[in-house]
Amino acid sequence: MKSVWLMLALGATLTGMSNANTRNDKPAKAPTDTKVTDDPYLWLEDIHGERSMAWVKQENARTIKRFADNAGFDKTQDEILQVLDSDARIPYVSRMGGELYNFWRDKTHPRGVWRRTTLAEYRQPSPKWEVLLDIDALNKAEGKRWVFKGVQCLKPKYERCLVSLSPDGGDAVAVREFSIPHKAFVKDGFDLPVAKSQVAWIDENTIYVGTDFGPGSMTESSYPRITKEWKRGTPLSAATTVYEGKTDDLAVSAFHDRTPGYERDFVSVAKDFFHSQMFLRNGAKLTHIDVPTDASADAHREWLLVQTKSPWTTGGNTYASGSLLAIRFDDFMAGKRQFTVLFKPDEHTALSGYAWTRHHLIIDVLDDVKSRLEVLTPPQMAGPDNGWQPRTLPGAPALSTVSVVDTDPDHSDEYWLDVAGFLTPSSLERGVLDSTPAETIKQEPAFFDASKFTVSQHFVSSKDGTRVPYFEIAPKGIKLDGSNRTLLYGYGGFEISLLPHYSGSIGRAWLDRGGVYVVANIRGGGEYGPRWHQAALKANRPRAYEDFAAVAEDLIKRGVTSAKHLGAEGGSNGGLLMGNMLTMYPQLFGAIACEVPLLDMKRYSHLSAGASWMAEYGNPDTSDWNFIKTFSPYQNVKRDGHYPPVLFYTTTSDDRVGPVQARKMAAKMLAQGHPDVWFYENLEGGHGAGADNKQSAHMHALAYDFLWDQLK
Repeated sequence: MKSVWLMLALGATLTGMSNANTRNDKPAKAPTDTKVTDDPYLWLEDIHGERSMAWVKQENARTIKRFADNAGFDKTQDEILQVLDSDARIPYVSRMGGELYNFWRDKTHPRGVWRRTTLAEYRQPSPKWEVLLDIDALNKAEGKRWVFKGVQCLKPKYERCLVSLSPDGGDAVAVREFSIPHKAFVKDGFDLPVAKSQVAWIDENTIYVGTDFGPGSMTESSYPRITKEWKRGTPLSAATTVYEGKTDDLAVSAFHDRTPGYERDFVSVAKDFFHSQMFLRNGAKLTHIDVPTDASADAHREWLLVQTKSPWTTGGNTYASGSLLAIRFDDFMAGKRQFTVLFKPDEHTALSGYAWTRHHLIIDVLDDVKSRLEVLTPPQMAGPDNGWQPRTLPGAPALSTVSVVDTDPDHSDEYWLDVAGFLTPSSLERGVLDSTPAETIKQEPAFFDASKFTVSQHFVSSKDGTRVPYFEIAPKGIKLDGSNRTLLYGYGGFEISLLPHYSGSIGRAWLDRGGVYVVANIRGGGEYGPRWHQAALKANRPRAYEDFAAVAEDLIKRGVTSAKHLGAEGGSNGGLLMGNMLTMYPQLFGAIACEVPLLDMKRYSHLSAGASWMAEYGNPDTSDWNFIKTFSPYQNVKRDGHYPPVLFYTTTSDDRVGPVQARKMAAKMLAQGHPDVWFYENLEGGHGAGADNKQSAHMHALAYDFLWDQLK
């Protein structure tokens, strides 16, 4: 029941649901601070302006000529594109009723096809697929460049769906009703123009909708402030208001739980990324689900699960931050507060996630950033209450990530697992609890020779003594003489964890060249639960940067690399991390790739969706600026500073962070006379930087070739 708005973190690639007036290609709010209006690069905030785009084209050409106009770049791009387009990749599926659904892109279908098959057919080496919607064919017919952004289908028949299509890969989407039996959009069906919308089915003739209903209907964060109930066959203007939030809320949404016997309606009011209120809706009456605003609540059948983010004292007990609690939903709404603790973290563990099957709950636990799965069986409504019965779900390899990718909670105890490691190609496994043990259904091919490398986990003490983990993937028999080109990757924000994963692109474009790849699990992320995230919030944000610098220093101290051979890469919030590595710790790095970044922290809350992140960074229009300015790279870069070569890349269509911060930072550094500053802006792709596999391959190849060249 956790709102999608709370999950639209900066680096996330979740489906955006969005409106023409809120796509953030409008001019930013006019600055009022005198020092801000003196910013000579405000003109670059005019995203599609003639002068801005002329500058973008000029810098793109300069960067392409230097790093991409050669056979070596073509080889890197082709190697990555072969991975992204490979027919041997796992076609990940989600179950809807009796069939399995998948969205697929390849060389033949660059924008992709939405398709389905049966389990029996999916087990075959080359399944036969029924294509439901071909995005490339749609684009040809309509003269558009739509990017598929997800679909919601109505239970239990799964015949009517709401399809989200972005015009450029951004979060803003058009929403159209689609008929699976007819494989066509429904004439005079539900239809919304491009916007940052939230939609959800109630029944076959009714949906919840939050969108741009006109001036004042969106929050300052550019998401819906109002949610309404919309009946088929009526104009959107006739939709009935369910809830109106405040302009400084993050977003308002509503949804209907169609579980037979447990049909319920909920309204979610996200106050910011980490605080929300949930209401049970009964007609015009809204009843508050009284959990802490920083906790997440999830109603499933007879149960209410609460995941805490801070200590919570209720019913005479205090529950630790990061715990998962359970109580019967009706008991909770009647005022009872005696919870069962399903998970309690310790110094080494955190809850990564959970998933319901029909009769069980699977929880995903991180133990020093490595996965293990446990199964909890709740007591039945009838019979003796013998508590929740736990057991371990076996099969997690060492230094791996095991995650539940799909279940069938309405009908069965089926579960699907994705199992991967840095050197182990992903496998997709399927099992049925209490019946069929997990078996491998699909296996990702090996895109590089993993036998030449080894994975290790290390820990280093940060500046304040905190123990920070990192993973290292290196050639076997590596010489610890400081000569190895090493790429250090990080994020450190929004409670997002960086876990072991397999990447054929990294293997081919970096490891196969002889490079070392390192992932830093710095504070601000979720590797150790809420405490790890909260340790780097607002005024404590520099703790994340100290952690990353400590990992860099440890790599140099251990002889893995040296400063001139050490590169750093990060995107979005990780781009802010890179900006601060550039301005705070330039002596530690030989080159930096800064991708779709935040950089101007004085203006960030007025740019694109920036107002939604003030719970993470603070409000620069208040006294918070006193600490924010210490980690605002745009303000801190100096003419007389000595900085490593840096590549900024972004996209014109990014309506989450926006392209203007990367533009302004590059322009400012170039004007200051720093010679090794490079910039590239893709027109499409949104915050994910690529609208199709070829664009993604181009962007990744540009970053890897830039770093490899500069770290020689």
